[in-house]
Amino acid sequence: MVASSSISLVTFCPIYFRPEYLNLPLVRPFFHGNASHMMELGKGVNYAVAFATALNSTFLEARGVHNPITTNISLGVQLEWFRQSICANVSDCSHLIRHSLFLMGEIGGNDYNHALLTGKSIDEIGAYVPFVIETIISAINELVELGAKTVLVPGNLPIGCSAAYLTLYHTFNKTEYDNLTGCLIQFNKFSKYHNELLVKKLDQFRELHPDVNIIYADYYNAAMQFFRSPGKYGFENGALKACCGGGGSFNYNSSILCADPSSTVCAQPDTYANWDGLHLTEAAYKVISKSLLQGPYTVPQFNSLCPTSMLKEWDGLSSYM
Repeated sequence: MVASSSISLVTFCPIYFRPEYLNLPLVRPFFHGNASHMMELGKGVNYAVAFATALNSTFLEARGVHNPITTNISLGVQLEWFRQSICANVSDCSHLIRHSLFLMGEIGGNDYNHALLTGKSIDEIGAYVPFVIETIISAINELVELGAKTVLVPGNLPIGCSAAYLTLYHTFNKTEYDNLTGCLIQFNKFSKYHNELLVKKLDQFRELHPDVNIIYADYYNAAMQFFRSPGKYGFENGALKACCGGGGSFNYNSSILCADPSSTVCAQPDTYANWDGLHLTEAAYKVISKSLLQGPYTVPQFNSLCPTSMLKEWDGLSSYM
């Protein structure tokens, strides 16, 4: 990456690493205000939408998967928001994009969540994975065509360790569980399949675009650190049980979600790795972000391309999708 007076971070996903670690401001949501103004000021823009998918609703609905919460807000829609809000309002869009850090993911998880949580088999949704990956690669390609030079692309988290899946797919067959972590083996294999295919496609993309920094972020193995050894990271109440939820072995109840009046919240969230069944706690995300920014869980290593000393010289974080 080339040092600049400001850096733009553009993302199509929730943010799972800590911008303040890089001496950058927290990233504002796209709907909060003027995206182009925030980007030029180095304040950051987040285009993420809760429950959004990589694939468009037409693809999913044709397969009986419905997302009533964020219908028609897919990765392609977020990319179009970026085009309209930034490139239509900035005089030198290509310069701004060239000096931006794009975070493309973690996305694709909701394509699988919506299907699995409504009863689709894991074998059936395995057929979605190549389409999800192609959608991500296509979006990266479009950004590169606009001038992007640095793109951070995370893989998916280990869904077999999710309190939601551990509850909904509970079985008395002990062979379905990992002896060390207690996670569901089949679901974690699925996450690894998604990640392996993504890595393969990113390698191919690098060959076509050797002048672009494509950084793969290994969310899966960064998270598996505390699923394997929760006590080592301060998770005294374990890594599987949700802090906030509706009761049960893993404090997850699909009828009583976190924030429901009858749900309960733990007293010490930082001693839990799981927040609400599907999302992790801030303490868990801190472990992941540190592992990505300082450790070996990105390819190439993030701090080899963007040393902390260099990033702290930059004034801000401009655009976040």
